[in-house]
Amino acid sequence: MMTTAPTHEDAKEAARKLTAFLVDEGYRPSGLYSYEDAEGQPLFWRVRLDHPTEGKWIRPLSFNGNGWELKEPVFQDGKPLYRLPDIARNPTATVWLVEGEKCADALAKLGLVAATSGASTSANAADWRPLAGRNAILWPDNDEPGKRYMAEVSAKLLPLGCRVQVVDIARLNLLEGGDCVDWLATRNGAKAADVEGLPLVETQIELSDWPEQNVPAQWPSPPPEEAFHGLAGGIVRAIEPHTEADRVALLIQLLVTFGDVIGRTAHFHAGGKHFLNLFAVLIGATSKGRKGTSWSCVSRLFNSIDEPWARGCVHSGLSSGEGLIWAVRDPIEKTEPIRDKRKEVTGYQSVIVDPGIEDKRALIIEGEFASPLKVMRREGNTLSSIIRNAWDGLDLRAMTKNSPARATEPHISIIGHITADELRRHLDETEAGNGFANRFLWTCVRRAKCLPEGGSLHLENLSPVVERLREAVVFARTVGEMRRDEQARTMWHEVYPELSEGQPGLLGSVIARAEAQALRLSCLYALLDLSKIVRVEHLEAGLAIWEYCEASARFVFGDSMGDPVADEIKRALDANPSGMTRTEVSSLFGRNASTHRLGLAFESLLSAGLIRSSMERGEGRPTERFFSMRHGTN
Repeated sequence: MMTTAPTHEDAKEAARKLTAFLVDEGYRPSGLYSYEDAEGQPLFWRVRLDHPTEGKWIRPLSFNGNGWELKEPVFQDGKPLYRLPDIARNPTATVWLVEGEKCADALAKLGLVAATSGASTSANAADWRPLAGRNAILWPDNDEPGKRYMAEVSAKLLPLGCRVQVVDIARLNLLEGGDCVDWLATRNGAKAADVEGLPLVETQIELSDWPEQNVPAQWPSPPPEEAFHGLAGGIVRAIEPHTEADRVALLIQLLVTFGDVIGRTAHFHAGGKHFLNLFAVLIGATSKGRKGTSWSCVSRLFNSIDEPWARGCVHSGLSSGEGLIWAVRDPIEKTEPIRDKRKEVTGYQSVIVDPGIEDKRALIIEGEFASPLKVMRREGNTLSSIIRNAWDGLDLRAMTKNSPARATEPHISIIGHITADELRRHLDETEAGNGFANRFLWTCVRRAKCLPEGGSLHLENLSPVVERLREAVVFARTVGEMRRDEQARTMWHEVYPELSEGQPGLLGSVIARAEAQALRLSCLYALLDLSKIVRVEHLEAGLAIWEYCEASARFVFGDSMGDPVADEIKRALDANPSGMTRTEVSSLFGRNASTHRLGLAFESLLSAGLIRSSMERGEGRPTERFFSMRHGTN
């Protein structure tokens, strides 16, 4: 048994043994392609042999811990792209996407960054997220399967914020089935510049024929102008020309910060008291979303309005529940003995050993929100439960004997920053399903413009809106219970059924607190209008920003079920229009998924309407075959 990670030489020897029967039939080895992670660690290989008359034979090759097999490992987030380390090492380079490893290697030899997901049927099974925000040029093979493959690739890349162009193969004079290797073969001495000079066309993919619920998740459209109602919109419009930040990032952080600065005052009764603290996480397609820039603009406004809050209530970092409690802790008392002159105990008294924090407001800024997501996976970590209770406005206390701190009536808000890829990787199904995720407003943001000089935001130029904001803060601190007027109440009754209707899968878990989030947002818009009554325009604004957050969550999580087995089944069925039987699906997992486990996964996918099944009758017992709804109902 192999005790170290397999090497390329190990794979070569395994391929030789496992394909010996083909060599006996006249096939000859022509390629062994290593699929690696971004750091260059081999994950699996693809073996290629060619026959003079029978064509090519290509199979995956992997080491399962006990031995080699002609099988691809299961990848929870989709199969990695070929030449992924090149993509990671060249973060600003255009990526050339071709069909097959041989073509990718040919372009790479010229110094270009090239990749593929494998064969023409592999686009839907691949993980394209490493290309988010990149420029991509697609070079299809000159045949219908090649064109279909690149259309599917485009449909994956466009929602990731990629600029996608396609080589105009009609102008290359290639034979039917010709590819970039064939084109290079006719141009001895071709260089990268020759390839870069090829005729290109922009691409947009028509998705109107797809079932609505199965259209690949798109980067959310900007929220309507209703979201920029009143003072909040006025502030965003005043700041926007002077920053590269997304206006949505400015808006959501303005609302979160305003809700924190006003403190535990204004509230709405709906199955309990809802104070107006919010949690929001800004999601960038890449690290260039200017998330931190947007917070800098917002914080300067509130720093000038409430200096004590700015000095003592803004914290960074989320590592433990105990640490969060400590930021807003009550005085800590300790019982000590009372001794007389002879040092004999005559009684006991309570002594304050820590004065605690008088101001219970706290705004936590977590610039690397992936860090707390990782921390929460550790056994015994209390961060998730404390964060959930903090959103609810409950008293906080860690149930550990070595943590005496507690916090009564806290008012905690959170702003986090993360990339979409990090969020998908680190938010596990437990935190998605236990109510942690749905307490956050997940908000997609990206760089809005390029300002080489960095902008020129000066507070003195914003003095009119700053004074209005100061007035709103003072007003909000005088407000107790809020309510809706009759028109807003009527509208709420109309939208509530849809807001409160559950949705399947991971997305459903993440947006399950829609009505509570929309409620809090609408109240904040009202307070910014110096009103303790929520009117229709405030509710419309709150719903507009909530719908954007819901669309952001849909972009990140798509139709993922939050169940690795169900998600893998869905990916496999997406990639196989002809469907798969239970036996074929079971073979995806080897012996690592029981019949019962697979049954639960099938049931959840069927209930969610993401797959369908039909019975096929033959000579023996009927066979059940499953199909992805992405391929229609026939």
